[in-house]
Amino acid sequence: MSGNLINGGTAITCPHGGRVTAAAAPTGVRLDGRSVATGADVFAVGGCPHRVDGIPHPCTTVRWSPRPGGVLVDGAPVLLDTTPAQCFTAALVPQGPPRVTAVPRGVFCR
Repeated sequence: MSGNLINGGTAITCPHGGRVTAAAAPTGVRLDGRSVATGADVFAVGGCPHRVDGIPHPCTTVRWSPRPGGVLVDGAPVLLDTTPAQCFTAALVPQGPPRVTAVPRGVFCR
């Protein structure tokens, strides 16, 4: 799999426009001064306006599914803008994939 590395400066939203932020543990690998995101990081969603029949059902978390055999940082696979992911509600109901706005930084993984 190839794509651009995700770091703390990458814009990620849920399918409904909520902002996704990573509670990234500091790694020794940085991109634009921010830690590179890995599959070990926890991603939270804030401000998701999604409703079903008028009842709030916001996205609260994102789970990534990195493919095996990729680049590792501290033993965890790095996340790319092409890494499959799913947003979930607090009740773990799938809501769809997040939208990753990749800004090419000259670092591309294959």
